[in-house]
Amino acid sequence: MVTGRFAPSPTGPLHFGSLIAATASYLEAKTQQGQWLVRIEDLDPPREQVGAANEILKTLDSFGFEWDAEVMRQSERHGAYETALTQLKHQGLVYRCTCSRKEIADSALQGIEGVVYPGTCRHAQHQSGAWRVLTNADVIGFDDAIQGHQSQNLSHDLGDFVLKRADGLYAYQLAVVVDDAEQGITQIVRGADLLSSTPRQIHLQRLLKLPTPHYAHVPIAVNAQGEKLSKQNLAQPLNAKNPVPALWQALDFLGQHPPTALRDESLESLWDWAKTHWSLAHVQAIKIST
Repeated sequence: MVTGRFAPSPTGPLHFGSLIAATASYLEAKTQQGQWLVRIEDLDPPREQVGAANEILKTLDSFGFEWDAEVMRQSERHGAYETALTQLKHQGLVYRCTCSRKEIADSALQGIEGVVYPGTCRHAQHQSGAWRVLTNADVIGFDDAIQGHQSQNLSHDLGDFVLKRADGLYAYQLAVVVDDAEQGITQIVRGADLLSSTPRQIHLQRLLKLPTPHYAHVPIAVNAQGEKLSKQNLAQPLNAKNPVPALWQALDFLGQHPPTALRDESLESLWDWAKTHWSLAHVQAIKIST
């Protein structure tokens, strides 16, 4: 069975960018008679907003989203992440790193997300610090249903990356891989801002012998300054009391071209139209700079 998911972080209320990802993942699963799950990615308590998780679920409900299983919360999953990390330790695939941010920043190697970690602590055998996973020069490629073929050389483009921080918090890359496998996720439809994270996740899936889902990365909404809509740049929260205009706009952003008349129809009517007419093929690819 097709199983998709939406996995917001409770750092604030849902905004239009969140709605785009939720709508695309929901429709892609539901139009294949599949399941759609919700996961709250509350891995980083210092960044979380009190009450945001419950508000996110209330907003999704008010917009007519229906999830097919109990909501998973990453804050309750630390044991599963530690089990996965222990598996990698036994395979000799991770090591402790004590490098400071300044030491890493001094590296002359530049990659896709800034400085590439140069592997300083690979053979140091530290007893404390962050846990990093080994990468290699193999090219990891995958076919994205929207963006086409993607490839990345992790050691060249990024370097060994962190799975558990020095402060004890687990990294997103590890948690998302473990949770997708636990929930039986077969397809991941999410924002294109996470496109460059996918090879890291495929790398971990292979090391942990977990299945690799199909991926589709939808374009992201930006503000007038060309910045991705986010809580950090004060994106406006969704209006849960009047969901139709925002949902109509999200469908239009995703290339579905809903009839203008549906702006004045009920939420149920808009969803009925969307489920009948949804096509991932109509979603536009982003332009990737090379």
